[in-house]
Amino acid sequence: MNRPPRPHPESHYAATGHRAPPRPPLGGDQRADVCVIGGGFTGVSTALELAKKGFAVRLLEAHRIGWGASGRNGGQVGTGQRKDSFDLDSIVGREMSNRLWDLAEDAKTLIRERIAAYDIECELKPGHLGVAWKKKELHWMEGYAEAIADRHGYPHMRFVPKSEIRQHVDSPVYHGGVLDMGTYHLHPLNYCLGLARGAVAEGAVLHEGSPVTRLEKTASGHRVATADGSVTADHVVVACNGYLGHPDTGDMLGLPGAIAPKIMPINNYIAATRPLSETEWRRLIPNDVCVSDTKFVIDYYRLSADRRLLFGGGESYSPRFPDNIADFVRKPLARAFPQLSGIEIDYAWGGTLAISLNRLPMVGRTPEGVFYAQGFSGNGVAITGVVGRAMADAIAGTAETFDVFATIPQPSFPGGTLLRYPALVAGMLWYALRDRLGS
Repeated sequence: MNRPPRPHPESHYAATGHRAPPRPPLGGDQRADVCVIGGGFTGVSTALELAKKGFAVRLLEAHRIGWGASGRNGGQVGTGQRKDSFDLDSIVGREMSNRLWDLAEDAKTLIRERIAAYDIECELKPGHLGVAWKKKELHWMEGYAEAIADRHGYPHMRFVPKSEIRQHVDSPVYHGGVLDMGTYHLHPLNYCLGLARGAVAEGAVLHEGSPVTRLEKTASGHRVATADGSVTADHVVVACNGYLGHPDTGDMLGLPGAIAPKIMPINNYIAATRPLSETEWRRLIPNDVCVSDTKFVIDYYRLSADRRLLFGGGESYSPRFPDNIADFVRKPLARAFPQLSGIEIDYAWGGTLAISLNRLPMVGRTPEGVFYAQGFSGNGVAITGVVGRAMADAIAGTAETFDVFATIPQPSFPGGTLLRYPALVAGMLWYALRDRLGS
């Protein structure tokens, strides 16, 4: 029988999340036009867009909607792709690079439109500050905002010199940065739950507590099985990202071998401090923007609506989380903000995301006709929205945007699923050492 769905892991997001009605587990043998596997941003976005087009959609989530990385992340809505336009030129060519920039801008617009259309309360706030961890990074930062404005007509970025940086973030470790007021940050779990409510309003059927045990091609389409039922559908969308084949969610039999070697599940961690006083929070990040640095293993943080510092820092590469996540995150937090080294931490949690080798999203369709999207590499809050819409359009017969994403190179990690972890850990240790050396 289907096991009861796990509740959302303890976190500041779960503690401040909106109440959402439980969605019944799948029971019996059902028929749908499309079966979506995974109840995070990608899966819910795809289900919403398909339902709007009139498709009969059933979504299967192993636990609760937003249980995975979509309900645990830093809530930062980035500008552009994970690689900037100039790096993208060498990977996909200038024309495709420009198209991917436009799609990333569409992604930010789509977030605002969905928040308005479905009345989603998710603490949307403007602004992102990218800060230089090393002094030598100021050279490219100084010209980056102007270069982006010239190339894309994007007027929202400006360079912040060393002399001004502490007016934006009260940390002694940064050498300058780039302020982008054309982007956002939000409460990710409440946004995901709001999208789910919108998908149901459009006609999609969502099932929680329904881990998939088998996926197979049949003469009539695809059969997706759980412990207590099945969905036979013309189309299947796999939207599991870092939880594809994860021990907490199970395997989709026959599928991980096709696409799992192209992503690397990694764990990332966030701590929420006690509420800050009026003086503390106004001094810490006066403009209330979100912040991320330029380290290879980045620190990222922002202020919550109840004036806590939500600080993300540190990664691990095994299925287990650290025994004490609060202490694990406290180290990078204290390095960025020495004045907060002893501050009380009220919540600390981790989540699993998936990175791709080139840090670009992996979108495609298997030879058996299964659609998939994964490997958002920490940039999924926004990009998952347009990817979900693109997959829905492709299923409906218009694959123009889907093909843009699908033509991004999708290299496998060296060593496949067995040897990718040792290679990754060795590389991460090297880059972590470079981060510590600084300058």
